[in-house]
Amino acid sequence: MIKDKPCIVQRDRTILLEVEHSGFEEAREQLSRYADLVKSPPSFHTYRITPLSLWNAVASGWNAEQICGSLQSLSRFDVPSSLLEEILRLVSRYGQLTLLKHPEREESLILRCEDEELMHEIKLQPSLSKAGLTFLTNTVVEVPSERRGMLKQELTRLGYPVMDYAGYQDGQFLRIHWQGEAYEALEKETKHGQSNRTSFRLRDYQQEAAEAFRDSGGKGGSGVLVLPCGAGKTVIGMAAMRELQCETLILTSNTTSVRQWMSELQEKTSLQSSDIGEYTGQRKEVRPVTVATYQILTHRHNKEDELRHMKLFNERSWGLIIYDEVHLLPAPVFRATADIQATRRLGLTATLVREDGREHDVFSLIGPKRYEMPWKTLEEKGWIAAVDCAEVRVPMTDSLKEQCRYAGTREQYRLASENPAKLDVVKRLLERHSGAQTLIIGQYLNQLESISSELDIPLISGQMPQHQRNELYAAFRRGDQRILVVSKVANFAVDLPDASVAIEISGSFGSRQEEAQRLGRILRPKAGDNNAHFYALVSQDSREEVFALRRQLFLIEQGYQYRTVTEPSIGNKGSQAFEDGAEPGKEAAGTT
Repeated sequence: MIKDKPCIVQRDRTILLEVEHSGFEEAREQLSRYADLVKSPPSFHTYRITPLSLWNAVASGWNAEQICGSLQSLSRFDVPSSLLEEILRLVSRYGQLTLLKHPEREESLILRCEDEELMHEIKLQPSLSKAGLTFLTNTVVEVPSERRGMLKQELTRLGYPVMDYAGYQDGQFLRIHWQGEAYEALEKETKHGQSNRTSFRLRDYQQEAAEAFRDSGGKGGSGVLVLPCGAGKTVIGMAAMRELQCETLILTSNTTSVRQWMSELQEKTSLQSSDIGEYTGQRKEVRPVTVATYQILTHRHNKEDELRHMKLFNERSWGLIIYDEVHLLPAPVFRATADIQATRRLGLTATLVREDGREHDVFSLIGPKRYEMPWKTLEEKGWIAAVDCAEVRVPMTDSLKEQCRYAGTREQYRLASENPAKLDVVKRLLERHSGAQTLIIGQYLNQLESISSELDIPLISGQMPQHQRNELYAAFRRGDQRILVVSKVANFAVDLPDASVAIEISGSFGSRQEEAQRLGRILRPKAGDNNAHFYALVSQDSREEVFALRRQLFLIEQGYQYRTVTEPSIGNKGSQAFEDGAEPGKEAAGTT
């Protein structure tokens, strides 16, 4: 045993990381590359190694020797030999199955595996009976081209990841360059050797991410790029478009995001407004670059209707499909994506976490993780704001506790989430940050309406027409409106760069992705000290506390630490709970 090591590695693929150990941060950084955080109690954080976490690690540059070496360097006891063997076995599966073009027939592909025993295992799988496989030899299988996505999806689910080298269609050519790029060629011809316009430049990590996608499958193939909110994932998508020079379909989370993409494309690239189409509930424009929402693709009047907007996938000869906020991809879009595997696919996200457990489908149908930039790394470089995170525990009255005692499980959570005492906490936080651009974010419309009315602050929700939302967002950006109350419509892809305080009054149960996205609303770099503040208001001794622990998992994995503040009394105007250096009830960082 080596006592100065921070981890205990167990044979069931779980790893315990000691929170108070001096090597905690370094260990957390390494573990996050090939394991998933599943628990974060005060003393030890628990990570779990899964086949998918290993395959994503390999796809982004790690190998089995590095992973095993990392575990051995972090573990205070000898790493169980059975675990090291299992890691080698699981990692070795990545790359054993390859999908190739058929040398003679376009309607068929070839699945190849040099391991006859592995191919025999695949042959015995009953779930592949509908894949139309024809076993030509013990190592070669013919596959119908239209089953390309379905085959990869099912093999990944069974534990056999496929390397797809079957190639991609180029799509219709579309000339795209950075705004001002054409002028650089004229620099040497100007009197001073310098033109008046310069092209847009990627940051170093954005360039690395774009190159990681470009190098996948040769000149860009398929894969997911994982970067924090505010890191500029949109411009990385544009860099992929510039590299491929092709017509592109962009799918994103909401109409606000659609219009932000359109604005960015016109501002930073040579594309004209006539080249870019909006495909939403308000407009149905199909142009060389079309930006659509996931919602419109899955819209239908009733369950019996067909998904008629799915035809957008085949409306033009797309050379690239960009899935923005890929962790939100709905099931019907997965099914459509399985049918278009010959089109290059790029996923952009701040987190690969999905609350429905369909990470395997993202891996098999969009592609593996090609690049990941840790949130704290960008914070250290000043590209995103440093955020102070606090969980504020708000007491419940005796009558509210009594209501919870006799309520059902879901109702208990809602009652705690809508705790009226949170209003006083919100007021004190607004007083403390009186000059800051602030977002009050919540889940329940009644609660949001109440706070909006009590504090006389505009509320943005899904019921508000899009043009009114845009007007309020614009007023917030200008500084004319300093505070907004927002529902979950602001969880994703709303660009409010000056927001520096977020107060979360309720959320969607234990959603890790929602917590990450809400913190992401305040990550844009700030003038001055580049600091921001995130407050999660949680009813004390309630079911909301249990879900809060799960909500925070992803951010804790990224290195954020929640300080815990317990409100000493309801409505105590003299409370010092939020004053710097005076935090009653403060507990261990990173715990709840």
